[in-house]
Amino acid sequence: MAVKKFRPTTPSNRHTIVNAFVELTTDRPEKSLLAPKKVTAGRNSAGEMTMRNRGGGHKKQYRMIDFKRNKHGVPAKVASIEYDPNRTAFIALLHYADGEKRYIIAPNGLKVGATINSGTGVSPDLGNSLPISEMPLGTTIHNIELKPGKGGALARSAGSSAQLSAKEEKYCIVKLPSGETRMILSTCIATVGSVSNPDHSLLSLGKAGRNRWLGRRPRVRPVAMNPVDHPMGGGEGRASGGHPRSRKGLKAKGAKTRRPKNQSNKFIISKRKTVNNQQ
Repeated sequence: MAVKKFRPTTPSNRHTIVNAFVELTTDRPEKSLLAPKKVTAGRNSAGEMTMRNRGGGHKKQYRMIDFKRNKHGVPAKVASIEYDPNRTAFIALLHYADGEKRYIIAPNGLKVGATINSGTGVSPDLGNSLPISEMPLGTTIHNIELKPGKGGALARSAGSSAQLSAKEEKYCIVKLPSGETRMILSTCIATVGSVSNPDHSLLSLGKAGRNRWLGRRPRVRPVAMNPVDHPMGGGEGRASGGHPRSRKGLKAKGAKTRRPKNQSNKFIISKRKTVNNQQ
């Protein structure tokens, strides 16, 4: 991926860094795979605001993505690499040999004209989906299932990937993008490669208006509020506001939120790397 900077002809251009979209091959999505997307702007059915700082934004259509990759044994040809406004990664349009069309999350390096496949007995090449147990150790994977047949749930955002570390009888050990190491059923399906658009983290909006295009309204810092509005508000001068808390007074930035009785805890070998774990 390539990013694009601008000459500072305006205050916003001075800091703006946008995607050059050199990997994309078309700007017209497949109409049969589009669905309407209703924007609630943070309101409930009564029109009351239940989520602050949301609203506006450009109109979008949802692209129906095949996270399951359950069309086994039928080769597919990559017809195009496209932009998806609903996610950070790019998507790829597949034309299957039987005439069906599907969108998938595009792996990094996938080219138009390539042939990919899915199912058991498939070679672990870029873009192919197969059970984790059939992949060699050290394989970089993404779009990983947690339950067989449910569809990929892990490592789906731009540039993310996981690594197959070890194999056991029933489970495979996978190191996730967060640094967490966990056991996943060997029959779960994953896709070979890392997710496209790896330089997404380098982008800079440059101005507040670009945030509004994304449907984000202005946000007031809690330390700038009054005590009646937020637990971190008030004080003389530029007071720090005390320990970071939510609007309801719950501690933020470091407080554990995972339930200790989660049944999936037994599958986690080592927790993700956080500030508390590193101390």
